[in-house]
Amino acid sequence: MNAPDPKRTVVMVVDDAIDSIRMISDALEGAGMTVLVALEGNQALTISQNITPDIVLMDAIMPNMDGFETCRQLKQNPEFLDTPIIFMTGLSDTEHVVMGLNSGGVDYVTKPINTTEVLARMQVHLTNARMARSARQALDTAGQNLFAVGRDGDILWATPQVHQRLTAGETSHQNELGQRLKTWLGHSPENGHSLTLDFLPEPHSVEFLTLVDNREYLLRLHEVQQPTAATAALREKFSLTGRESDVLLWIANGKTNREIGQILDMSPRTVNKHLEQVFRKLGVENRTSAAAAAIRCLARG
Repeated sequence: MNAPDPKRTVVMVVDDAIDSIRMISDALEGAGMTVLVALEGNQALTISQNITPDIVLMDAIMPNMDGFETCRQLKQNPEFLDTPIIFMTGLSDTEHVVMGLNSGGVDYVTKPINTTEVLARMQVHLTNARMARSARQALDTAGQNLFAVGRDGDILWATPQVHQRLTAGETSHQNELGQRLKTWLGHSPENGHSLTLDFLPEPHSVEFLTLVDNREYLLRLHEVQQPTAATAALREKFSLTGRESDVLLWIANGKTNREIGQILDMSPRTVNKHLEQVFRKLGVENRTSAAAAAIRCLARG
């Protein structure tokens, strides 16, 4: 399949009715858009493996796989995070409207299609999608690895880097992520508290920032480094516990108690308690002297 012209809006139309596709395609192409056609859900999923359209027009009722299930599966692809999906249906009752929105759709239009209305709605959703995509990319560029989840732990949105890190593993990892976040958030963590995600291919921690509109939890993803050789050297040299050596190592790296707490998934107060024991065992009175002792130990190692 040839790649679409990047300067033109790419629309994927998913519909099993040939006459309907022909009418819609003519209107979209007349508006200067590139049209990709799928006659059923599986065909749409196949196209999505190679091309991410700017917007999708989805027939709700199709044989084999209906539009609702097709939408759900498309939205599992991180590339479709900001791709608006508009349902086309002859069913305007509340049940089917809700099904469309719950499966990941942003809007619906009823058949027979009014192409002028469809084009107007498409422009609104395309503008919103591009603004959202630009905002996420800007946050990534600024090093703000942010994402939001609902009360069930499912990701509502994420910056591109976060999506890549959280969806890079197996499906079981993604299910584990949702369950852990749901349980953790159910205990109403305080701002700045962190959760360690040690089951991911690369260990990370999640910092709770705030609750938006009482339904959207804003979180920041942190990469957790595990310098085991260095902590082992400090533990042996100064007769420290594992946690004490972890704290001392990050003190030597110039981290604050708050930052160490985020990295090691503990409160700043707990970090301070470990630090008191570190001072006692090293025979020093402050973090500067402790850091210097640790650096000398590691330099000799």
